[in-house]
Amino acid sequence: MCSIMGYCGSGLSLEEFKTGFAKTVSRGPDMSRVEVGEGYILGFHRLSIMGLSEAGMQPFARGERRCVCNGELYGFRALKAELQEKGYEFVSGSDCELLLPLYEQYGVEMFRRLDAEFAAIIYDGEQLIAARDPIGIRPLYYGCRPDGSIVFASEPKNLVGLCERVMPFPPGHYYKDGKFVCYHDPCRVDEVCRDDVDTAAAQIRTKLVAGVEKRLDADAPVGFLLSGGLDSSLVCAIAARLSDQPIRTFAIGMSTDAIDLKYARQVADYIGSDHTEVIITEQDVLEALPHVVELLGTYDITTIRASIGMYLVCKYIHERTSLRVILTGEISDELFGYKYTDFAPSPAAFQQEAEKRIRELHMYDVLRADRCISVNSLEARVPFGDLDFVHYVMALDPARKVNVYGKGKYLLRHAFEGDWLPEGILMREKAAFSDAVGHSMVDDLKAYAEKQYTDEEYEAKRQKYDFARPFTKESLLYRELFERFYPGQAEMVADFWMPNREWEGCNVNDPSARVLSNYGDSGK
Repeated sequence: MCSIMGYCGSGLSLEEFKTGFAKTVSRGPDMSRVEVGEGYILGFHRLSIMGLSEAGMQPFARGERRCVCNGELYGFRALKAELQEKGYEFVSGSDCELLLPLYEQYGVEMFRRLDAEFAAIIYDGEQLIAARDPIGIRPLYYGCRPDGSIVFASEPKNLVGLCERVMPFPPGHYYKDGKFVCYHDPCRVDEVCRDDVDTAAAQIRTKLVAGVEKRLDADAPVGFLLSGGLDSSLVCAIAARLSDQPIRTFAIGMSTDAIDLKYARQVADYIGSDHTEVIITEQDVLEALPHVVELLGTYDITTIRASIGMYLVCKYIHERTSLRVILTGEISDELFGYKYTDFAPSPAAFQQEAEKRIRELHMYDVLRADRCISVNSLEARVPFGDLDFVHYVMALDPARKVNVYGKGKYLLRHAFEGDWLPEGILMREKAAFSDAVGHSMVDDLKAYAEKQYTDEEYEAKRQKYDFARPFTKESLLYRELFERFYPGQAEMVADFWMPNREWEGCNVNDPSARVLSNYGDSGK
Protein backbone atom coordinates (compact mmCIF):
# COMPACT_ATOMS: atom_id res chain seq x y z
CA MET A 1 0.00 0.00 0.00
CA CYS A 2 0.91 3.66 -0.16
CA SER A 3 -0.47 6.74 1.55
CA ILE A 4 -1.57 9.94 -0.15
CA MET A 5 -2.74 13.33 1.06
CA GLY A 6 -3.68 16.53 -0.71
CA TYR A 7 -4.78 20.07 0.05
CA CYS A 8 -5.55 23.11 -2.08
CA GLY A 9 -5.82 26.45 -0.27
CA SER A 10 -3.92 28.68 2.10
CA GLY A 11 -5.41 28.03 5.54
CA LEU A 12 -3.56 24.81 6.36
CA SER A 13 0.08 25.19 7.30
CA LEU A 14 2.77 22.89 5.96
CA GLU A 15 3.59 21.85 9.52
CA GLU A 16 -0.03 20.84 10.20
CA PHE A 17 -0.14 18.92 6.93
CA LYS A 18 3.06 17.03 7.72
CA THR A 19 1.88 16.18 11.23
CA GLY A 20 -1.33 14.65 9.90
CA PHE A 21 0.40 12.88 7.05
CA ALA A 22 3.05 11.31 9.30
CA LYS A 23 0.36 9.18 10.97
CA THR A 24 0.24 6.76 8.01
CA VAL A 25 3.91 6.33 7.20
CA SER A 26 3.53 2.56 7.82
CA ARG A 27 1.45 2.38 4.62
CA GLY A 28 4.50 3.49 2.66
CA PRO A 29 7.76 3.09 4.58
CA ASP A 30 10.12 3.03 1.59
CA MET A 31 10.21 6.75 0.83
CA SER A 32 8.21 9.88 1.68
CA ARG A 33 7.78 13.19 -0.08
CA VAL A 34 5.71 16.31 0.53
CA GLU A 35 5.56 18.78 -2.35
CA VAL A 36 4.44 22.36 -1.86
CA GLY A 37 3.33 24.39 -4.85
CA GLU A 38 1.45 27.59 -5.55
CA GLY A 39 -1.71 26.98 -3.57
CA TYR A 40 -1.40 23.21 -3.08
CA ILE A 41 0.31 20.59 -0.92
CA LEU A 42 0.62 16.92 -1.94
CA GLY A 43 2.09 14.10 0.12
CA PHE A 44 3.13 10.56 -0.74
CA HIS A 45 4.41 7.66 1.41
CA ARG A 46 5.63 4.91 -0.91
CA LEU A 47 5.47 1.14 -0.68
CA SER A 48 7.33 -0.02 -3.80
CA ILE A 49 5.35 -2.66 -5.72
CA MET A 50 5.54 -1.78 -9.44
CA GLY A 51 8.60 -0.03 -10.84
CA LEU A 52 10.82 -0.39 -7.79
CA SER A 53 13.41 2.25 -8.73
CA GLU A 54 13.38 5.76 -7.28
CA ALA A 55 12.04 6.98 -10.64
CA GLY A 56 8.65 5.63 -9.55
CA MET A 57 8.46 8.02 -6.60
CA GLN A 58 5.49 10.39 -6.54
CA PRO A 59 4.11 13.03 -7.00
CA PHE A 60 4.35 12.55 -10.75
CA ALA A 61 4.56 15.78 -12.73
CA ARG A 62 3.68 16.95 -16.23
CA GLY A 63 3.96 20.70 -16.70
CA GLU A 64 1.99 22.35 -13.90
CA ARG A 65 -0.03 19.19 -13.19
CA ARG A 66 0.77 16.83 -10.32
CA CYS A 67 -0.60 13.45 -9.24
CA VAL A 68 -0.37 11.10 -6.27
CA CYS A 69 -2.01 7.70 -6.39
CA ASN A 70 -2.31 4.67 -4.14
CA GLY A 71 -3.32 2.03 -6.62
CA GLU A 72 -2.78 -0.76 -9.09
CA LEU A 73 -3.77 -0.25 -12.73
CA TYR A 74 -4.32 -3.71 -14.19
CA GLY A 75 -3.32 -4.18 -17.82
CA PHE A 76 -1.26 -1.00 -17.64
CA ARG A 77 1.47 -2.25 -19.95
CA ALA A 78 -0.86 -2.33 -22.98
CA LEU A 79 -2.22 1.07 -21.99
CA LYS A 80 1.31 2.38 -21.66
CA ALA A 81 2.16 1.13 -25.15
CA GLU A 82 -0.83 2.99 -26.58
CA LEU A 83 0.26 6.21 -24.91
CA GLN A 84 3.82 5.77 -26.13
CA GLU A 85 2.50 5.46 -29.69
CA LYS A 86 0.88 8.86 -29.14
CA GLY A 87 4.25 10.34 -28.20
CA TYR A 88 4.20 10.11 -24.41
CA GLU A 89 7.47 9.27 -22.67
CA PHE A 90 7.82 7.59 -19.29
CA VAL A 91 10.68 7.58 -16.82
CA SER A 92 9.67 4.67 -14.56
CA GLY A 93 8.07 1.24 -14.51
CA SER A 94 5.26 2.51 -12.26
CA ASP A 95 1.72 1.93 -13.45
CA CYS A 96 0.54 5.12 -11.75
CA GLU A 97 2.78 7.25 -13.97
CA LEU A 98 0.12 6.75 -16.66
CA LEU A 99 -2.51 8.80 -14.86
CA LEU A 100 -1.40 12.29 -15.91
CA PRO A 101 -1.07 11.35 -19.61
CA LEU A 102 -4.50 9.71 -19.39
CA TYR A 103 -5.90 12.85 -17.79
CA GLU A 104 -4.46 14.94 -20.62
CA GLN A 105 -6.15 12.62 -23.13
CA TYR A 106 -9.54 12.12 -21.50
CA GLY A 107 -9.98 14.44 -18.52
CA VAL A 108 -12.12 13.02 -15.72
CA GLU A 109 -13.60 10.55 -18.23
CA MET A 110 -10.39 8.57 -17.77
CA PHE A 111 -11.68 7.15 -14.49
CA ARG A 112 -14.35 5.17 -16.36
CA ARG A 113 -11.61 3.58 -18.44
CA LEU A 114 -9.53 2.22 -15.58
CA ASP A 115 -9.48 -1.42 -14.53
CA ALA A 116 -7.95 -0.61 -11.20
CA GLU A 117 -7.98 -0.49 -7.45
CA PHE A 118 -7.00 3.09 -6.74
CA ALA A 119 -7.34 6.34 -4.86
CA ALA A 120 -5.85 9.34 -6.62
CA ILE A 121 -5.43 13.09 -6.16
CA ILE A 122 -4.57 15.31 -9.15
CA TYR A 123 -3.66 18.97 -9.09
CA ASP A 124 -4.57 20.30 -12.51
CA GLY A 125 -2.99 23.74 -12.13
CA GLU A 126 -6.05 25.32 -10.51
CA GLN A 127 -7.78 22.82 -8.23
CA LEU A 128 -7.57 19.34 -6.73
CA ILE A 129 -9.40 16.50 -8.43
CA ALA A 130 -9.77 13.28 -6.44
CA ALA A 131 -11.21 9.87 -7.32
CA ARG A 132 -11.65 6.40 -5.89
CA ASP A 133 -12.20 2.95 -7.42
CA PRO A 134 -15.79 1.68 -7.76
CA ILE A 135 -15.63 -0.86 -4.90
CA GLY A 136 -13.56 1.36 -2.61
CA ILE A 137 -10.79 -1.18 -2.20
CA ARG A 138 -8.24 1.60 -1.87
CA PRO A 139 -9.07 4.02 0.94
CA LEU A 140 -9.72 7.72 0.60
CA TYR A 141 -11.27 10.19 3.05
CA TYR A 142 -12.04 13.88 3.00
CA GLY A 143 -12.53 16.55 5.62
CA CYS A 144 -13.74 20.12 5.50
CA ARG A 145 -11.78 22.97 7.08
CA PRO A 146 -13.50 25.85 8.90
CA ASP A 147 -12.74 28.10 5.89
CA GLY A 148 -14.60 25.73 3.55
CA SER A 149 -11.49 24.19 1.99
CA ILE A 150 -11.20 20.42 1.69
CA VAL A 151 -8.42 17.98 2.54
CA PHE A 152 -8.10 14.47 1.07
CA ALA A 153 -6.14 11.63 2.68
CA SER A 154 -5.79 7.86 2.70
CA GLU A 155 -7.04 7.42 6.25
CA PRO A 156 -9.17 9.36 8.73
CA LYS A 157 -6.31 9.50 11.22
CA ASN A 158 -4.56 11.88 8.80
CA LEU A 159 -7.47 14.31 9.06
CA VAL A 160 -8.62 14.11 12.69
CA GLY A 161 -7.49 17.35 14.30
CA LEU A 162 -7.22 19.12 10.95
CA CYS A 163 -10.89 18.94 9.95
CA GLU A 164 -14.15 19.28 11.84
CA ARG A 165 -15.87 16.37 10.11
CA VAL A 166 -14.19 13.43 8.40
CA MET A 167 -16.05 11.19 5.94
CA PRO A 168 -15.17 8.36 3.52
CA PHE A 169 -14.80 9.42 -0.09
CA PRO A 170 -17.65 7.69 -1.95
CA PRO A 171 -16.41 4.77 -4.13
CA GLY A 172 -16.90 5.11 -7.87
CA HIS A 173 -16.92 8.91 -7.66
CA TYR A 174 -14.61 11.73 -8.59
CA TYR A 175 -14.51 15.16 -6.99
CA LYS A 176 -14.17 18.24 -9.17
CA ASP A 177 -15.41 21.82 -9.02
CA GLY A 178 -16.66 21.28 -5.48
CA LYS A 179 -18.90 18.33 -6.40
CA PHE A 180 -18.83 14.54 -6.08
CA VAL A 181 -19.81 12.87 -9.36
CA CYS A 182 -20.55 9.15 -9.75
CA TYR A 183 -18.63 7.78 -12.71
CA HIS A 184 -19.20 4.07 -12.09
CA ASP A 185 -21.77 2.15 -10.03
CA PRO A 186 -20.69 -1.52 -9.89
CA CYS A 187 -24.16 -2.55 -8.71
CA ARG A 188 -26.02 -1.06 -11.64
CA VAL A 189 -27.59 -3.78 -13.79
CA ASP A 190 -28.72 -2.60 -17.23
CA GLU A 191 -29.89 -6.04 -18.29
CA VAL A 192 -30.43 -9.14 -16.15
CA CYS A 193 -28.26 -12.09 -17.25
CA ARG A 194 -30.36 -15.24 -17.71
CA ASP A 195 -27.47 -17.71 -18.13
CA ASP A 196 -28.30 -21.23 -16.98
CA VAL A 197 -26.49 -22.74 -14.00
CA ASP A 198 -23.72 -24.45 -15.97
CA THR A 199 -23.08 -21.43 -18.20
CA ALA A 200 -23.01 -19.14 -15.18
CA ALA A 201 -20.57 -21.45 -13.39
CA ALA A 202 -18.25 -21.49 -16.41
CA GLN A 203 -18.28 -17.70 -16.62
CA ILE A 204 -17.65 -17.36 -12.90
CA ARG A 205 -14.66 -19.69 -13.14
CA THR A 206 -13.18 -17.90 -16.16
CA LYS A 207 -13.60 -14.43 -14.71
CA LEU A 208 -12.31 -15.28 -11.24
CA VAL A 209 -9.23 -16.98 -12.68
CA ALA A 210 -8.58 -13.84 -14.74
CA GLY A 211 -9.07 -11.70 -11.63
CA VAL A 212 -6.48 -13.69 -9.70
CA GLU A 213 -4.04 -13.79 -12.61
CA LYS A 214 -3.90 -10.03 -13.07
CA ARG A 215 -3.33 -9.59 -9.32
CA LEU A 216 -0.25 -11.79 -9.41
CA ASP A 217 1.54 -9.12 -11.48
CA ALA A 218 3.98 -7.44 -9.11
CA ASP A 219 7.63 -6.53 -8.99
CA ALA A 220 7.63 -7.46 -5.28
CA PRO A 221 7.01 -10.85 -3.59
CA VAL A 222 3.40 -12.04 -3.24
CA GLY A 223 1.75 -14.09 -0.47
CA PHE A 224 -1.74 -15.37 0.41
CA LEU A 225 -4.04 -15.50 3.42
CA LEU A 226 -5.59 -18.96 3.64
CA SER A 227 -8.36 -19.47 6.19
CA GLY A 228 -9.42 -22.92 5.01
CA GLY A 229 -12.82 -21.61 3.94
CA LEU A 230 -14.11 -21.60 0.37
CA ASP A 231 -13.16 -18.09 -0.73
CA SER A 232 -9.51 -17.86 0.30
CA SER A 233 -9.00 -21.51 -0.67
CA LEU A 234 -10.19 -20.80 -4.22
CA VAL A 235 -7.91 -17.78 -4.56
CA CYS A 236 -4.95 -19.88 -3.41
CA ALA A 237 -5.86 -22.85 -5.61
CA ILE A 238 -6.09 -20.64 -8.71
CA ALA A 239 -2.83 -18.87 -7.90
CA ALA A 240 -1.06 -22.20 -7.34
CA ARG A 241 -2.07 -23.33 -10.84
CA LEU A 242 -0.90 -20.07 -12.37
CA SER A 243 2.45 -20.01 -10.55
CA ASP A 244 5.58 -21.87 -11.61
CA GLN A 245 6.72 -22.31 -8.00
CA PRO A 246 4.92 -23.01 -4.71
CA ILE A 247 2.95 -20.04 -3.40
CA ARG A 248 3.30 -18.93 0.23
CA THR A 249 0.17 -19.24 2.36
CA PHE A 250 -0.57 -18.19 5.94
CA ALA A 251 -3.29 -19.23 8.40
CA ILE A 252 -4.00 -18.08 11.94
CA GLY A 253 -5.80 -19.65 14.88
CA MET A 254 -6.24 -19.59 18.63
CA SER A 255 -4.06 -21.91 20.67
CA THR A 256 -7.11 -23.68 22.16
CA ASP A 257 -9.84 -24.19 19.55
CA ALA A 258 -8.85 -22.92 16.11
CA ILE A 259 -11.45 -24.31 13.71
CA ASP A 260 -9.93 -23.62 10.33
CA LEU A 261 -6.24 -24.42 10.80
CA LYS A 262 -6.77 -28.08 9.90
CA TYR A 263 -8.76 -27.16 6.79
CA ALA A 264 -6.16 -24.61 5.71
CA ARG A 265 -3.51 -27.32 6.10
CA GLN A 266 -5.56 -29.68 3.92
CA VAL A 267 -5.76 -27.04 1.19
CA ALA A 268 -2.07 -26.21 1.49
CA ASP A 269 -1.10 -29.86 1.18
CA TYR A 270 -3.42 -30.32 -1.80
CA ILE A 271 -2.14 -27.32 -3.77
CA GLY A 272 1.48 -27.76 -2.62
CA SER A 273 1.91 -24.35 -1.01
CA ASP A 274 4.65 -23.28 1.38
CA HIS A 275 2.35 -22.99 4.38
CA THR A 276 2.75 -21.26 7.75
CA GLU A 277 0.46 -21.48 10.79
CA VAL A 278 0.38 -18.58 13.24
CA ILE A 279 -0.92 -19.42 16.73
CA ILE A 280 -2.31 -16.74 19.05
CA THR A 281 -3.61 -16.62 22.63
CA GLU A 282 -6.27 -14.74 24.60
CA GLN A 283 -3.57 -12.36 25.81
CA ASP A 284 -2.51 -11.61 22.22
CA VAL A 285 -6.13 -10.80 21.32
CA LEU A 286 -6.82 -8.49 24.26
CA GLU A 287 -3.48 -6.69 23.92
CA ALA A 288 -4.11 -6.08 20.22
CA LEU A 289 -7.68 -4.78 20.67
CA PRO A 290 -7.02 -1.04 21.27
CA HIS A 291 -4.48 -0.88 18.47
CA VAL A 292 -6.84 -2.67 16.08
CA VAL A 293 -9.64 -0.18 16.79
CA GLU A 294 -7.20 2.69 16.22
CA LEU A 295 -5.88 1.33 12.93
CA LEU A 296 -9.38 0.47 11.67
CA GLY A 297 -11.19 3.67 12.57
CA THR A 298 -14.43 1.80 13.32
CA TYR A 299 -16.59 0.63 16.22
CA ASP A 300 -18.35 -2.07 14.19
CA ILE A 301 -18.41 -5.39 16.06
CA THR A 302 -18.04 -7.68 13.05
CA THR A 303 -15.15 -5.69 11.59
CA ILE A 304 -13.23 -5.53 14.85
CA ARG A 305 -13.67 -9.22 15.70
CA ALA A 306 -12.54 -10.32 12.24
CA SER A 307 -9.67 -7.84 12.14
CA ILE A 308 -7.79 -9.06 15.19
CA GLY A 309 -6.76 -12.34 13.57
CA MET A 310 -6.02 -10.68 10.24
CA TYR A 311 -3.93 -7.98 11.85
CA LEU A 312 -1.88 -10.48 13.85
CA VAL A 313 -1.20 -12.78 10.90
CA CYS A 314 -0.15 -9.81 8.75
CA LYS A 315 2.07 -8.57 11.57
CA TYR A 316 3.73 -11.98 11.53
CA ILE A 317 4.21 -11.78 7.73
CA HIS A 318 5.69 -8.29 7.94
CA GLU A 319 8.13 -9.17 10.71
CA ARG A 320 9.29 -12.54 9.38
CA THR A 321 9.13 -12.46 5.57
CA SER A 322 10.05 -10.26 2.61
CA LEU A 323 6.54 -10.38 1.13
CA ARG A 324 4.98 -7.10 -0.02
CA VAL A 325 1.66 -8.12 -1.64
CA ILE A 326 -1.11 -10.19 -0.02
CA LEU A 327 -4.11 -11.70 -1.83
CA THR A 328 -7.29 -12.25 0.18
CA GLY A 329 -10.79 -13.70 -0.28
CA GLU A 330 -13.01 -10.72 0.68
CA ILE A 331 -16.22 -9.73 -1.21
CA SER A 332 -17.43 -13.24 -2.09
CA ASP A 333 -20.04 -13.24 0.70
CA GLU A 334 -21.60 -10.01 -0.51
CA LEU A 335 -21.86 -11.29 -4.08
CA PHE A 336 -23.00 -14.87 -3.54
CA GLY A 337 -24.69 -14.64 -0.16
CA TYR A 338 -23.90 -15.63 3.39
CA LYS A 339 -25.72 -17.60 6.06
CA TYR A 340 -28.21 -14.83 6.79
CA THR A 341 -29.13 -14.31 3.12
CA ASP A 342 -30.68 -17.79 3.17
CA PHE A 343 -33.52 -15.94 4.95
CA ALA A 344 -34.07 -13.49 2.07
CA PRO A 345 -37.84 -13.46 1.45
CA SER A 346 -37.42 -13.28 -2.35
CA PRO A 347 -34.75 -13.14 -5.09
CA ALA A 348 -35.44 -9.42 -5.42
CA ALA A 349 -34.74 -8.93 -1.70
CA PHE A 350 -31.51 -10.95 -2.06
CA GLN A 351 -30.39 -8.68 -4.91
CA GLN A 352 -31.30 -5.53 -3.04
CA GLU A 353 -29.32 -6.70 -0.03
CA ALA A 354 -26.31 -7.55 -2.23
CA GLU A 355 -26.39 -4.05 -3.74
CA LYS A 356 -26.50 -2.46 -0.29
CA ARG A 357 -23.61 -4.59 0.95
CA ILE A 358 -21.40 -3.97 -2.08
CA ARG A 359 -21.96 -0.22 -1.83
CA GLU A 360 -21.06 -0.25 1.88
CA LEU A 361 -18.14 -2.69 1.74
CA HIS A 362 -15.58 0.09 1.91
CA MET A 363 -16.66 0.72 5.50
CA TYR A 364 -16.47 -2.92 6.60
CA ASP A 365 -14.71 -5.98 5.10
CA VAL A 366 -12.74 -4.00 2.51
CA LEU A 367 -11.69 -1.55 5.22
CA ARG A 368 -10.60 -4.48 7.39
CA ALA A 369 -8.43 -5.96 4.65
CA ASP A 370 -6.87 -2.63 3.79
CA ARG A 371 -6.01 -1.52 7.31
CA CYS A 372 -4.83 -4.84 8.75
CA ILE A 373 -2.56 -5.38 5.77
CA SER A 374 -1.37 -1.83 5.11
CA VAL A 375 -0.49 -1.02 8.72
CA ASN A 376 2.01 -3.85 8.36
CA SER A 377 3.52 -2.27 5.24
CA LEU A 378 1.91 -4.75 2.86
CA GLU A 379 -0.45 -4.30 -0.08
CA ALA A 380 -3.87 -5.98 -0.22
CA ARG A 381 -5.29 -7.33 -3.48
CA VAL A 382 -8.83 -8.66 -3.68
CA PRO A 383 -9.61 -10.90 -6.69
CA PHE A 384 -13.33 -11.19 -5.87
CA GLY A 385 -13.46 -7.42 -6.29
CA ASP A 386 -12.38 -7.61 -9.93
CA LEU A 387 -14.77 -5.30 -11.77
CA ASP A 388 -15.53 -7.67 -14.64
CA PHE A 389 -16.26 -10.44 -12.13
CA VAL A 390 -18.45 -8.19 -9.95
CA HIS A 391 -20.42 -6.91 -12.93
CA TYR A 392 -21.19 -10.41 -14.11
CA VAL A 393 -22.26 -11.79 -10.74
CA MET A 394 -24.36 -8.72 -9.92
CA ALA A 395 -26.11 -9.00 -13.30
CA LEU A 396 -26.98 -12.68 -12.85
CA ASP A 397 -30.65 -13.43 -12.31
CA PRO A 398 -30.98 -13.35 -8.50
CA ALA A 399 -33.18 -16.44 -8.70
CA ARG A 400 -29.96 -18.28 -9.67
CA LYS A 401 -28.05 -16.86 -6.70
CA VAL A 402 -30.48 -17.45 -3.83
CA ASN A 403 -29.94 -20.68 -1.96
CA VAL A 404 -32.41 -23.07 -3.57
CA TYR A 405 -29.70 -25.73 -3.84
CA GLY A 406 -29.40 -26.74 -0.19
CA LYS A 407 -25.88 -25.31 -0.25
CA GLY A 408 -24.89 -21.65 0.05
CA LYS A 409 -22.75 -20.09 -2.70
CA TYR A 410 -23.68 -23.01 -4.93
CA LEU A 411 -22.78 -21.28 -8.20
CA LEU A 412 -19.28 -20.52 -6.94
CA ARG A 413 -18.80 -24.06 -5.66
CA HIS A 414 -20.17 -25.57 -8.88
CA ALA A 415 -17.81 -23.37 -10.90
CA PHE A 416 -14.78 -25.09 -9.39
CA GLU A 417 -15.92 -28.68 -9.21
CA GLY A 418 -13.20 -31.03 -10.39
CA ASP A 419 -9.66 -31.05 -9.11
CA TRP A 420 -9.26 -27.46 -7.94
CA LEU A 421 -9.82 -28.32 -4.26
CA PRO A 422 -10.62 -31.37 -2.17
CA GLU A 423 -14.36 -32.09 -2.33
CA GLY A 424 -14.66 -31.70 1.45
CA ILE A 425 -13.25 -28.17 1.25
CA LEU A 426 -15.23 -27.14 -1.81
CA MET A 427 -18.56 -28.12 -0.24
CA ARG A 428 -17.73 -27.29 3.38
CA GLU A 429 -19.86 -24.76 5.25
CA LYS A 430 -17.37 -22.12 6.32
CA ALA A 431 -17.32 -20.54 9.75
CA ALA A 432 -17.37 -16.79 10.14
CA PHE A 433 -13.75 -15.57 9.99
CA SER A 434 -13.63 -14.48 13.64
CA ASP A 435 -15.18 -17.81 14.67
CA ALA A 436 -12.81 -19.72 12.41
CA VAL A 437 -9.83 -18.25 14.27
CA GLY A 438 -11.43 -19.92 17.29
CA HIS A 439 -14.80 -19.65 19.01
CA SER A 440 -12.86 -18.74 22.13
CA MET A 441 -11.61 -15.49 20.57
CA VAL A 442 -15.11 -14.01 20.32
CA ASP A 443 -16.03 -15.48 23.69
CA ASP A 444 -12.93 -13.92 25.26
CA LEU A 445 -13.78 -10.50 23.82
CA LYS A 446 -17.36 -10.67 25.05
CA ALA A 447 -16.25 -11.80 28.52
CA TYR A 448 -13.70 -8.99 28.68
CA ALA A 449 -16.36 -6.43 27.75
CA GLU A 450 -18.74 -7.86 30.32
CA LYS A 451 -16.19 -7.13 33.06
CA GLN A 452 -15.82 -3.49 32.04
CA TYR A 453 -19.33 -2.31 32.96
CA THR A 454 -22.05 -3.03 35.45
CA ASP A 455 -25.52 -3.19 33.93
CA GLU A 456 -26.23 0.30 35.25
CA GLU A 457 -22.97 1.73 33.82
CA TYR A 458 -23.65 0.11 30.47
CA GLU A 459 -27.15 1.59 30.22
CA ALA A 460 -26.00 5.07 31.24
CA LYS A 461 -22.98 5.16 28.93
CA ARG A 462 -24.75 3.82 25.84
CA GLN A 463 -27.34 6.59 26.09
CA LYS A 464 -24.62 9.18 25.36
CA TYR A 465 -24.60 8.14 21.74
CA ASP A 466 -27.48 9.11 19.46
CA PHE A 467 -25.85 7.75 16.30
CA ALA A 468 -25.24 3.98 16.06
CA ARG A 469 -26.05 3.53 19.73
CA PRO A 470 -24.24 0.57 21.32
CA PHE A 471 -26.57 -2.35 22.00
CA THR A 472 -24.30 -4.75 23.93
CA LYS A 473 -21.45 -4.25 26.37
CA GLU A 474 -19.04 -5.41 23.68
CA SER A 475 -20.28 -2.75 21.26
CA LEU A 476 -20.02 -0.10 24.00
CA LEU A 477 -16.40 -1.12 24.67
CA TYR A 478 -15.55 -0.74 20.99
CA ARG A 479 -17.36 2.59 20.73
CA GLU A 480 -15.48 4.04 23.69
CA LEU A 481 -12.17 2.91 22.18
CA PHE A 482 -13.19 4.46 18.86
CA GLU A 483 -14.08 7.79 20.49
CA ARG A 484 -10.66 7.83 22.14
CA PHE A 485 -8.99 7.94 18.72
CA TYR A 486 -11.69 9.52 16.52
CA PRO A 487 -13.78 11.76 18.79
CA GLY A 488 -17.09 12.79 17.28
CA GLN A 489 -16.49 11.01 13.96
CA ALA A 490 -18.89 8.06 14.31
CA GLU A 491 -20.73 8.92 11.09
CA MET A 492 -17.71 7.72 9.11
CA VAL A 493 -19.39 4.31 9.48
CA ALA A 494 -22.98 3.90 8.24
CA ASP A 495 -24.16 1.55 11.00
CA PHE A 496 -23.43 -1.88 12.44
CA TRP A 497 -22.73 -4.68 9.93
CA MET A 498 -25.57 -6.99 10.98
CA PRO A 499 -28.01 -9.41 9.36
CA ASN A 500 -31.07 -7.70 7.90
CA ARG A 501 -33.31 -7.44 10.95
CA GLU A 502 -36.39 -7.02 8.76
CA TRP A 503 -36.09 -10.63 7.57
CA GLU A 504 -37.67 -13.40 9.59
CA GLY A 505 -34.95 -15.32 11.43
CA CYS A 506 -32.47 -12.42 11.31
CA ASN A 507 -33.59 -10.19 14.17
CA VAL A 508 -30.58 -11.06 16.30
CA ASN A 509 -28.41 -9.12 18.73
CA ASP A 510 -25.03 -10.49 17.67
CA PRO A 511 -23.46 -10.25 14.20
CA SER A 512 -21.96 -13.74 14.27
CA ALA A 513 -23.61 -16.29 12.00
CA ARG A 514 -23.27 -18.60 15.00
CA VAL A 515 -26.53 -17.18 16.39
CA LEU A 516 -28.57 -18.00 13.26
CA SER A 517 -30.78 -21.08 13.18
CA ASN A 518 -29.22 -22.32 9.93
CA TYR A 519 -25.59 -22.22 11.13
CA GLY A 520 -25.70 -26.01 11.42
CA ASP A 521 -22.37 -27.62 10.62
CA SER A 522 -20.61 -24.34 9.86
CA GLY A 523 -17.43 -23.98 11.82
CA LYS A 524 -16.97 -27.66 12.62
